[in-house]
Amino acid sequence: MRGLQLSLNQTQKIRYERALEKLNSLSSKLNSNASVTVADSIPVNHEDGVLKGHGTSELNGEVVATVCGVVERVNKLVYVRTLRARYKPEIGDVLVGRVVEVSQNRWRLEINFSQDAILMLSSVNMPDGIQRRRTAVDELNMRSLFEEDDVVCAEVRNFQNDGSLQLQARSQKYGKLEKGQLLTIPAYLVKRSNQHFHYLEQYGIDLIVGCNGFIWVGEHVDSRDNMVVDQVNNPEEQITESKGKFGSQDQTHTPLETRQNICRIANAVRILSTLGFNVTLEVIMDTVNLSISLNIDVHDMLGSEFYVLVTEREADRRSSKRKR
Repeated sequence: MRGLQLSLNQTQKIRYERALEKLNSLSSKLNSNASVTVADSIPVNHEDGVLKGHGTSELNGEVVATVCGVVERVNKLVYVRTLRARYKPEIGDVLVGRVVEVSQNRWRLEINFSQDAILMLSSVNMPDGIQRRRTAVDELNMRSLFEEDDVVCAEVRNFQNDGSLQLQARSQKYGKLEKGQLLTIPAYLVKRSNQHFHYLEQYGIDLIVGCNGFIWVGEHVDSRDNMVVDQVNNPEEQITESKGKFGSQDQTHTPLETRQNICRIANAVRILSTLGFNVTLEVIMDTVNLSISLNIDVHDMLGSEFYVLVTEREADRRSSKRKR
C-alpha cells in the first residue's frame, strides 16, 4: 500500500490509518503462510527433486527467496511471484498502446514495456473489411489507418528471435480508439482475466483494461465480427460498421453527459491506482457508484476525503467477501 501524497486533516488521517490496518490484517491472514521476503527460507522436500524457479536460489542446502512476494508451486517447480513487477507480455494478452512511429509495412507502438511492439500492416483489418493481400497502395496509405500518437488496441501475437514483440488487430474489437482518455497505471495492478473489454451500457462507455497497464475509457463504438460470407453478401453494411474503429467520417459531437461519465470512470481508475488497489471492473464500478450515491462531483473525486472513503469502502468489501 503506497502512502497518499495528499494533505489529510487529523480526522482523515485516523480514518485512513484504521482502514489500512484493516486491509493489512486481511492480507496478512490470507498470505501468512506463502509470503516471503529476501533471504527467507522456503520449505521444500528435496527428496522429490525440487525445481527452483524465478525468485529462488540455493544457499547452504536450503532454498531461499531472492525477491519479495508469494511462494507458488506447480508440481515440482517452486518460484516466487513478485507482488510488484514490470509488465511481462504473454501471447494472447490484450494491450492498449500508442503509435510512436510509422515505417515500412509496420507501426511501432509504445506499450509500457522495455521495448516498443511491432504491428505489421498484414496483421490489421483493412477499412473495406475484405481479407486480401496488402499492396503497395495500402502501404502508402498506412497513415489513413494509424498515425503517430494514435491510441490502438491490439493483441500479442508472438515473439521474434530478437526479442521483439509482434501484435495483431485482426478483429473489429481491435483497432484505433477515439473519443476517450488513455490512463497509465502500474501493470501489476491489472490481473489477466477472460474479459478485458467492457461495455458499460448504463453510461454508454467502452472500458478496455490492457494487460500492460494502459487503460482506455471512451465513448461506446458499435462493432461486431461478421463471417466472410456476410462481408460478401452485404459489403455496404460491412463498410459502414467498420468505420467506427478505423477513422470513420462520423465526427459527431460527444454529449456532455458522456464526457462527464468518461471523466468519472477515469478518476475512479486514478484513485484505485494511487491507493495501490487491483484495478478490476468490479472495483471500478464500486468506486463510481460510491461517488454517485454521495453526490460527489467529478472534480471533487480527486479530493482527499474521497480517497479516504474509497479506502474504507474497499476494506469493508474485502472483509464482507472474506466472511462469505
